[in-house]
Amino acid sequence: RDRVLENMMPHNVDIHVGLKMRQRRWIVGVTQQQLAEIVCIKFQKIQKYETGANRVSASRLWGIAEALGAPAAYFLDGIEQSVPLETVKEPATEQTPADFMNNKEVMYLVRSYYAIPAHQRRRVFDLARVLGDAA
Repeated sequence: RDRVLENMMPHNVDIHVGLKMRQRRWIVGVTQQQLAEIVCIKFQKIQKYETGANRVSASRLWGIAEALGAPAAYFLDGIEQSVPLETVKEPATEQTPADFMNNKEVMYLVRSYYAIPAHQRRRVFDLARVLGDAA
């Protein structure tokens, strides 16, 4: 019985891949519907991938990575092979909450940052560091 329940719950890796997929999709400004059309599936499937409810096959991940302009390995970045995800997450602090990448404000900031021409980004980055250090 426990084995059946275990198979019904999303695996930490699937959740991580889905989160990275949603973040990347959001950063590049693509909707679930648009991504689904590019990779020739229904948008509900994208929703299930992003929540970790469905596993993404290697070939599908490859297509999604191409559609979002990222290497397939990007979606696995941050996963330690032998350590459960819960133990690799940084502890939350008042300055940096553990779920900061789920924050819409952070995602808008990241998207806006990459919209700035590359030669000007470094100045914005330096300004943000100075302001953060002064706070």
